[in-house]
Amino acid sequence: MEIEKIETNYKRKIFFEETKNIKEKDYSIRISSKVINIYPEIKYQTIVGFGGAFTEATGYALKSVSEEEKKKILDDYFLDAGLGYSLCRLPIGSSDFSKKSYSYSYKEDLSDFNIDRDKEYIIPAVKEAQKINPNIKFLSSPWSPPKFMKSNKMLILGGKLLEKYKKTWTEYLVKYINEYEKENIKIDFMTVQNEPNATQIWESCIYSPEEEADLAINYIYPKFKENNIDTKILIWDHNKEILYTRVNQEITNNKALETISGFAYHWYVGDHFENIALLEKEFPGKLLIHTEGCTGYSHFNHNDEVFNAELYGHDILGDLNAGTNGYIDWNMVLENNGGPNHKRNYCNSPIMINENKNGYIKNLTYYYIGHFSKFIKPGARRIAFSRYCDDIEVTAFENEDKSIAVVLLNRKDINREYNLCIKDKVIHDNLDSHAIVTYIIK
Repeated sequence: MEIEKIETNYKRKIFFEETKNIKEKDYSIRISSKVINIYPEIKYQTIVGFGGAFTEATGYALKSVSEEEKKKILDDYFLDAGLGYSLCRLPIGSSDFSKKSYSYSYKEDLSDFNIDRDKEYIIPAVKEAQKINPNIKFLSSPWSPPKFMKSNKMLILGGKLLEKYKKTWTEYLVKYINEYEKENIKIDFMTVQNEPNATQIWESCIYSPEEEADLAINYIYPKFKENNIDTKILIWDHNKEILYTRVNQEITNNKALETISGFAYHWYVGDHFENIALLEKEFPGKLLIHTEGCTGYSHFNHNDEVFNAELYGHDILGDLNAGTNGYIDWNMVLENNGGPNHKRNYCNSPIMINENKNGYIKNLTYYYIGHFSKFIKPGARRIAFSRYCDDIEVTAFENEDKSIAVVLLNRKDINREYNLCIKDKVIHDNLDSHAIVTYIIK
């Protein structure tokens, strides 16, 4: 058995520190305390991937640095030696993290439809990433239909898609997928609407459960089939607190089950891991994907590094253990002020460009995400575990090559000793306070 340990410990200035050839001992019946058991024979959901979003802000930030620095940043994300990102989100049209609001068409017959704006910042960044990892899967989300299709005649401040434009809107989405296909960017998944329950000062659109289900089932799905598009449709794409309720309001018959491939959600209102577990049990085989989460919210404080990173670690662990298939962070790269954002809704990203555009920093969140994304590969299956206390948060996966990744997180102020037991072997170790480790066992 080959065992490698990777540790990140902010107070000791350790980041992805590798310790190879960890010595294991035979698992004796006498070892009965401080045990964490791993059970590879018991398997759960399969992982699609981990990643972040190619917003216009990210593309702009990447374009602001030298070609050499840009290459390093993208390597840091997409190489296996980096974070190994394999599942990324794309806005359909503008979001708050665009330099300005825009749509792909301003005419009712869509005769002016084009994605030229995306070709300035987003698509070049995507293509550079594809050179590093040609197997990236993409999930796209609209923030708002064009103004002329909406009840309030604005991209912002909510409003609704007018009934008479449902068909036109689905044609718009088909054009988007086809134009991206021409750029060799396949859209594997699409959510019906980003945050359909939120009226925002930036791009937004409101859908009731009935309206979202109707659009997905009776308009988008048939139009995709008609155009031989196999993009999978996901609903909700909003916070977890009503995830279970909302999905059950929309999945009401066999037609909905056939049409809707899964459920997307964000993290902004707390854990609610139980809602993910309930859906995984009630709708087996449907995808569950975390599509957005970030920290900062326009307030930046160096002392928040550990707090922010542990938000990620705890949320990813909880989601994975509840049954999620994929985890997508928000902006991958931002300027040092947390933008650009045309509504000044600034936030953190794992990598941020220095103020003078010379170089970049990796926030601690980069490393905490990496303790999962680097070692839990697409196709990996979650495996069972038991633990002796709640102070150590645990998840475990078996990759397709049969290697096992075990992630341990300690958010407490005290160290925790443990015996990590797998099959007939045991690893005795100590998890420092506010540290995270990943074991790779082959």
